Amino acid sequence: MAGNETSLNGFELLLCCSGGIACYKAADLTSKLLQRGAGVSVAMTDAAQRFVTPLTFQSLTGRDVYTSLWQGSETYQIGHTSLADRIDLMIIAPATANVLAKMAVGIADDLVSTTVLAVHGACDILVAPAMNPRMWQAPATQANMTTLIERGVHVVGPNEGRVACGHVGIGRMAEPEEIVEAVAGLLDGKPPRNV
Repeated sequence: MAGNETSLNGFELLLCCSGGIACYKAADLTSKLLQRGAGVSVAMTDAAQRFVTPLTFQSLTGRDVYTSLWQGSETYQIGHTSLADRIDLMIIAPATANVLAKMAVGIADDLVSTTVLAVHGACDILVAPAMNPRMWQAPATQANMTTLIERGVHVVGPNEGRVACGHVGIGRMAEPEEIVEAVAGLLDGKPPRNV
């Protein structure tokens, strides 16, 4: 770790991946957060698993990857609430238009969207939107973002550039380095919850 980088030692982060091509960047993000000393758990939507396998994140973190509300464990715990009880920050990267819409209206139909509701008041949420520029500019998406920001959700990006479909505009997910810096800024001066 370079001398000017903020350490994330002792902080537990939950990285939630929703289903966009930018999922490939989430693996790099995970690696960079681990290099800063954070503990990283990963949760994935079904759609995210079509882009990157849970094994990728399990290999990086050395931890089980959460993929379902119905995921069994030897010691029964309700997944979405037990995750909320032990994390310092929830990161959703990529945050698709779909997951942002679910967050804005309170839909809880999978592990990620249910955990969003469970962390309310327990820790901050940081989203890194990623989608086609037209989807980003759509009135519904902009209204959803306004709602989320008013509720205290933090946002990094999206950036301008070429997206996977070939369109150019605002919609590219922020680069992993930018997201790490946003995480460090949000946690700066706070003690880890579970130290």
